[in-house]
Amino acid sequence: MNNIAYRRRLLSGSAFGFGAIMLGAALVTAGPAWAQDESAAPQDIVVTGSLIARPNNVSVSPIVSVSEEAIKAAGQVDLEATLNQLPGFVPSGGAATGGQGGGGRATVNLHGLGSNRNLVLLDGKRLPLSDINGNVDINILPESIIGGVDVITGGASAIYGSDAMSGVVNFKVLKPFEGIRADMQIGDSFRGDYRRFSGAVALGTSFAEDRGHLMLSASYSDRQPLSGDKRSVFDLRVPSSFIGQSTFVPSATNLPDQAVLNSLFAGYGVTSSINPTLTLGFNDNGSLFTQTGAINYQGPTTGGYAVIGNNVRMPVGPQLQILNGLQRTTLFGKADYELTDALTLYGQFLYVDSTVNTESGKSLTQFGTLTTIPVTNPFIPADLRTLLASRPDAAAPFTWNGRYVGVADKSWDENFSVQQYIAGLKGGLFGAWTFDVYAGYDKTVHDQKNYNAVLKSRVQQLLNAPDGGASLCAGGFNPFGLANASRLSPECQAYITKTAFSQEKLTQTQVQGTISGPLFSLPAGDMQLALLAGYRRNTYSYTPDSDLAAQNIEAVIASSAAAGRINVKEFAAQIDVPLLKDKPFIEEFGIGGAFRYSDYSVTGSVTSYEGDVRWRPVSSLLVRGSYQRAVRAPNIGELFSPATGVQIAIGTPPASIGDPCDVRSTARTGANAAQVRALCIAQGVPAAAIDSYQFPTTATAGVISGNTGLSPEKADTYNIGFIWNSRWTSPWLSNLSLSVDYYNIKIKDVISTVPGLTTLAKCYNLDGSNPTYAASNAFCALLARDDQGNLQTIGQPFLNLGGLQTDGVEIQVNWSVGLADIGVGNGSGAVYINSAIGYMNHYKVQTLPGTAFQDFAGTNTIGSPRPEWKALTTFGYRSDAFGVALRWRYQDAMDDISAVTTPANAAVGVDAYNLFDLTGNVKVADAFDLRWGITNLFDKGLPYVASSQNGADPGTFDAIGRSFYIGAKVSF
Repeated sequence: MNNIAYRRRLLSGSAFGFGAIMLGAALVTAGPAWAQDESAAPQDIVVTGSLIARPNNVSVSPIVSVSEEAIKAAGQVDLEATLNQLPGFVPSGGAATGGQGGGGRATVNLHGLGSNRNLVLLDGKRLPLSDINGNVDINILPESIIGGVDVITGGASAIYGSDAMSGVVNFKVLKPFEGIRADMQIGDSFRGDYRRFSGAVALGTSFAEDRGHLMLSASYSDRQPLSGDKRSVFDLRVPSSFIGQSTFVPSATNLPDQAVLNSLFAGYGVTSSINPTLTLGFNDNGSLFTQTGAINYQGPTTGGYAVIGNNVRMPVGPQLQILNGLQRTTLFGKADYELTDALTLYGQFLYVDSTVNTESGKSLTQFGTLTTIPVTNPFIPADLRTLLASRPDAAAPFTWNGRYVGVADKSWDENFSVQQYIAGLKGGLFGAWTFDVYAGYDKTVHDQKNYNAVLKSRVQQLLNAPDGGASLCAGGFNPFGLANASRLSPECQAYITKTAFSQEKLTQTQVQGTISGPLFSLPAGDMQLALLAGYRRNTYSYTPDSDLAAQNIEAVIASSAAAGRINVKEFAAQIDVPLLKDKPFIEEFGIGGAFRYSDYSVTGSVTSYEGDVRWRPVSSLLVRGSYQRAVRAPNIGELFSPATGVQIAIGTPPASIGDPCDVRSTARTGANAAQVRALCIAQGVPAAAIDSYQFPTTATAGVISGNTGLSPEKADTYNIGFIWNSRWTSPWLSNLSLSVDYYNIKIKDVISTVPGLTTLAKCYNLDGSNPTYAASNAFCALLARDDQGNLQTIGQPFLNLGGLQTDGVEIQVNWSVGLADIGVGNGSGAVYINSAIGYMNHYKVQTLPGTAFQDFAGTNTIGSPRPEWKALTTFGYRSDAFGVALRWRYQDAMDDISAVTTPANAAVGVDAYNLFDLTGNVKVADAFDLRWGITNLFDKGLPYVASSQNGADPGTFDAIGRSFYIGAKVSF
């Protein structure tokens, strides 16, 4: 988008926002959504990007603070959905993820550098890990106990440890209070299909003449799932070739006789010749049809069945659970007691029971090695039996595929049981020196139940049985035709299915101590020092269901048992040196530095360090900057992860990259088609099938595996910027502040897996990586095909791969004016505007060392949007009694990722995306507050996302549509 067009859209949106406020002024809203952390009292500082409480509590790292009121104004029961609206965050795990038993975790991702490269804390202390890759599932945090969030958007590894390469997200617990607080919120879409509820009660009290304080909280949240059949955009999405009627898959080396095939179809009134390599389906009357071309197809075209592009397909979009359900119960307690005036004992516990239900499609497809049907099966229709007899090897069993439409929906319950205990002692040492030492232990148990898991071995037993399995379960298993496949008896459903149970356990033990205080006085203030020593131990174990480990479950990739542990001993030091103050154009000038040494049990020792400078030329302006060498050691998953299956969406060519061996792909129709054809044959696509080969579906399997030979990542991070707070006396300008920060992060030796689409593009020379079309190419070696040539898996081992580079600018603007100050009434009312704006200049990826960087700024792929511009702006009115506001969420237009990966075959991108929310609250009484909101006020729909097999990305864009929430808070 050119700058003129952008400015016009920005201005038109602003004008519209003010008009909507005037029209919608009915109730109230929360206060500012973010602010620069510059005013908290020293004893209240939890995270400032520093172990030292610097003068004026100013951080040299950019900090965005999100208030408790702003969190509630978002109307969510999941915190990641609130944070993802802010510039600087890229959607990661959330309600739209977790299909195929993916865990359903909610994670946060700063600058798009990965959810395992930012550190997530609660009151400055590490939260329990939720998976093998070191991610924290913020589903375990009920918003009822959260008093705000501080986000450090620059690197902080030297201060907080290697996980803080891209920043820190610190959730702050409510401050101690007296009495009882109850909070409840309900919400739903205007269509009535996405109900959300949260309720909490908290008790706060003091004891022992106010020397002790106690807070206890209990909460419950419930989020209804949203199915794809509730949104018309998914009606024809994912046109799968796996259909309920089932199909016969010819073997390229054992094809039926052409004359016999033509004769059969002639009996149906078809005069044209039928290609013997085509997949054939079964009508309920026993006749055959071609899936490609839909010749003689007599089945349904509604209710989950369709003829798309003249091909018989079963769109699975309506069957998908596009937003998963959540049930969460949380208990939290926090206490402190002053042993003496200088010593305080404190403790904290957290218990969470959270269950996320995930689905990836109701009717279950086949996946991996396909089962076969012997020619002795009694259910084989007569016409198919005639065709089978015409093959050169007439007695050979044949491959089939289909959907188990006679079996109930496949789904997963992902239950997380989390407990954390922390105890510590803090206080004064001597003079102004203070200390804080604590120990903590946490444990996460993830129980995964896969309901209605179809066992391949049991299916094969039924297919091989002389009576079709009738002696094993009532009626046996007849997959030929929709009517037969749908009438699977309850006994046979029970025979071929099970509830598969897998479990992973993670523990974390941590001990840390800090001391800080002044070394000596300088003319500009005290030189201060902070020292930290810590120990952390993480363990992991995974026990998959025995049938999952044996690849005996349809549509789920095998996963093996695994275990691993790492520990780290750390020492850190930070110094702050005030150099000048109260000089001309130098009201304050200081420098600082930090150093951290970490010794990891598996990968050895690493060091990180930081240097910073701050300069306040006048009281209203602070200029700040820092440099940091950050280091991230491999986590347990990257080191010890078992071979774990994931689904890789590759789409259907030519609209998407698909399987490049597919005759419809641009690789097979382009200038180098002959070389691609030869490469495909060398990889295992039968020569007899190569000229008619079509990959049967829109996704394949990726296999992720750990690597103990990994090296730590290294990064250079820079930030420079300023904070300006107005000192003007005019009421129109006195409450005006602006911060602008430039960040630059360069990571090398990146630990990652090669994206599946990248592997395909590089193997088949779609980006020039394999100009000789050699089957020995390193990327081609990651591909595995079955006997029919179908792309079965794409290997994705963890490796130190190339680099990541990103830079951009983050802007925060806050303005307000009291109406009484400008002569409008005499009350407490004020109007305000808050805006957080992010600009991404570059997002460069180097796939392998020595290869060129590719810039993905301004591009979009499923789950990884990288808009150049992103903004969240609030226009509002507030007073002591009520308020109202309009929030404007803006995301710039983006090209599809294929514009970079395969520029000769670039898919359509997405237009600029604007959402508006109207929110408010009203104080009914001193102890009773109501709040409400309408999100996606104008019912903006999902845009088309070419890189998604579903044609949409509900993790990035709003799939719910217009929705509402109503909440209340009562204090006693």
